[in-house]
Amino acid sequence: MKSRKILVTTALPYANGALHLGHILEHVQSDIWVRFQRLRGHECYSVCADDAHGTPIMLRAQQENISPEQLIETMWHRHKADFDGFEISFDNYYSTHSTENREYAEKIYKAVRAAGHIDRRVIKHAYDEEAGMFLPDRFIKGECPKCGTADQYGDNCESCGATYSPVDLKNAVSAISGTTPVERESEHYFFKLGDFEAFLLQFLRSGAVQTEILNKQMEWFESEQGLADWDVSRDAPYWGFKIPDTEDKYFYVWLDAPIGYLASFKNLCEREGIDFDAYLRADSTAEMHHFIGKDIAYFHTLFWPALLKGSGMRVPSGVHCHGFLSVNGAKMSKSRGTFIQAESYLRHLNPEWLRYYFASKLSDGIDDIDLNLEDFIQRVNSDLVGKVVNIASRCAGFINKRFEHTLAQELPDPVLYQELADAADEIAALYEQRRYNQAMRAIMALADRANQYVDEQKPWVLIKDAARQAEVQGICTQGINMFRAIITYLKPVVPQLAADAEVFLNAGELHWSSAQTPLLGSQVVKFKALMTRAEQKMVDAMLVDNQQAMPAAQDAAAAATGPLADDPLSETIQYDEFAKLDLRVVKIIKAEHVDGAAKLLQLTLDLGGEQRNVFAGIKSAYDPTELVGRMTVMVANLAPRKMRFGVSEGMVLAAGPGGEDLFILAPDAGALPGMRVK
Repeated sequence: MKSRKILVTTALPYANGALHLGHILEHVQSDIWVRFQRLRGHECYSVCADDAHGTPIMLRAQQENISPEQLIETMWHRHKADFDGFEISFDNYYSTHSTENREYAEKIYKAVRAAGHIDRRVIKHAYDEEAGMFLPDRFIKGECPKCGTADQYGDNCESCGATYSPVDLKNAVSAISGTTPVERESEHYFFKLGDFEAFLLQFLRSGAVQTEILNKQMEWFESEQGLADWDVSRDAPYWGFKIPDTEDKYFYVWLDAPIGYLASFKNLCEREGIDFDAYLRADSTAEMHHFIGKDIAYFHTLFWPALLKGSGMRVPSGVHCHGFLSVNGAKMSKSRGTFIQAESYLRHLNPEWLRYYFASKLSDGIDDIDLNLEDFIQRVNSDLVGKVVNIASRCAGFINKRFEHTLAQELPDPVLYQELADAADEIAALYEQRRYNQAMRAIMALADRANQYVDEQKPWVLIKDAARQAEVQGICTQGINMFRAIITYLKPVVPQLAADAEVFLNAGELHWSSAQTPLLGSQVVKFKALMTRAEQKMVDAMLVDNQQAMPAAQDAAAAATGPLADDPLSETIQYDEFAKLDLRVVKIIKAEHVDGAAKLLQLTLDLGGEQRNVFAGIKSAYDPTELVGRMTVMVANLAPRKMRFGVSEGMVLAAGPGGEDLFILAPDAGALPGMRVK
C-alpha cells in the first residue's frame, strides 16, 4: 500500500467561550479519521487553532477589563484542556493571533490583489456614535423591514426568514450602547468571488464536497444575486490584523480564520522540520482535508477555495461536513439543561464512551445527530463493556491462572480467526469513507461472533476436566486473539482502551496489519479491568454540574454580545391601548414546517369553532410534532398580514431569550379553545 501525505484540519473554535459537546462531535469525527490514517501507516498531520479575532472578543475583553491577548490566552488553555480530555490528537493546536497567520493573511491578500481580484468601494454602514465604532450585523437589532417583527438581528429575520442589510432595519438600535445607529460611509475592500465562477463549479463537481453541499451551493450560481463580492475588510476599532497599505482597515475575521489552518501547520513544520510546501504548493500530490459543520460550508466551499486558487496555493482535497448535535431529541438548550459543556462531561464520564457513541452515529452525510442519554448508557454498556471487553475478561483469567500467562502455540479454529482478519479491508473502506456507523456495526458483529464462540466452547466447564486443559488454553488463546483483532479495528475510536489492551497483550503497539497475524506462544500480563460500565447516576451528576456551570457561561456570552443596556425597544403604553388586545386560548390542531423559511412554523389554531392560520417564528425551539394538541395563547384581533408564504391571521405569544430557548405559553388546566385571557 502506497503511503499518503495528508493534512487534516477542523473548524477553529471561537476564543470567546467554553467548548460544548457540539464542538466535540466534529473534532472526534476528524480525530477518528486521522488516527485511522496513522494506523494504516500514512503520514497524516492534524492541526487546529483558536479563532482569536473579531468584535465579540474585543468587546468581551473590554467588559472584563482585560486585554484581548489575556482573554484569548485563557480560552486557549481551556480549549486545549478539553480537547486533550477527549483524546483529540492534534499535532499542533495554535492561535490565529500569531505571526505566521499575519504573514500568510498578508501574503494571500497581496497575491489576490495583484491578480486584480480585490475591489475598493464606498458603502453605507451602521455606526454607533456613543461606542465610536461601526457595528457588525449581529450587533444591530430592530424591526424586520419585511414583516415588522421586533427585536430582529441586522442580517436576517427569525420570524419570516427574510435577509436584508442592517440599514434596512426599522427602529434599529445598537446592541452595544442601546442608542440608535447612524448611517456613515466607509471605503471597504471586496474579494471578487465572481472571478472564480468556472473554477468553483469545477471544484464543487470534483467530488471534494458531499452531494448535499454541492446541491446547496449550486443555488448561488442559479440565483439572481449570483456569486456576490465578499467584504473582507472591517473598520477600526477592530481586534485583528491590519490590511496592508491602510491605516484603519482590518481583515474581516473570516478571512484570516481559515488561513489559520496554514499558519498552524507552518508553525508545526518549523518546529518539526516538515516540508510545508510539499503539502501546500499548487501542484502538491499531498492531500488537504477540512472537517467542518454544515453551517459554515458556504465559506469553506466557495470563498476559501477561491482565495487559495487566486493566491496560487493548492485547494482542498475534501471538505467534509457534518450535521448538528441534539440532546435527547431536542436542540441543545441552556434552560433545558442539555447545552452540555465539554468540561462538565469530562468531570463525570469517560471520554471514550462519547467517542464511541458518536462513531456509532456518524455517517458520511450531513444529517443531524442525537445524543440520547439513555441510549448512550445502554449502547456503551452493551457494546464496549458487554461485547468487546467481555471477550478478553472471559478468557484472560484462565490464561493468567492456569497457563502461566502463556498463549497456546496454535489456534483451535484458524478459519474463524481468518474471518476476522479478512474483515480488515471492508472496515478500512468504511473508515476511509467516514461511514463510522457502518464500521461500528461491522466490528460489533465480529464481537458477537467471538462471544458466540466462547459461549459454545464453554471453557469454564472444560477447565474442570484435567484431560482437557490444553483445549481450554487453545479456546482462550482463540478468544484473546479475536479480541486483539477487534480492538485493533476500534483503536481509532477508543485509543486509551486500545493502549490498555496493548499493555495486557504485551506484544507492542497495534497497527492495522496486526490483525493479520495472531499472537501464539507469547505471554500476556495479568488482566486488569479495561473499562467500567456507564451508570445513570454519573449522567445525572454531569447534568447537575453542567446546569450549575451555565450561569457563568451565560454571563460570559452576554459580555461578548453586549446586551441592550436598558432595552430601548420596551416602550411603555397606556392601559386602554393594552385593553384593545383580544387574547384568546387556542388549541394547536396542526403544525408544519414552512418550505423556504428558516425560522417559521405554520400553525392551524382552533379558537372554539373557528380556525386560524398563523405563521410563528418558533422553529428553532420546537419540532412541529410536539405542538399538535397543545394549548397556547394568541392575539386574535391582530390584522391579517400577507407574507410570502401566505396570510398570517394572528400572533402566537411566546416567551424566552430566543433561538432554542423559546417557549409557547400553556394556559392553566381546564382552559378551553376560544376563552378570553383576562
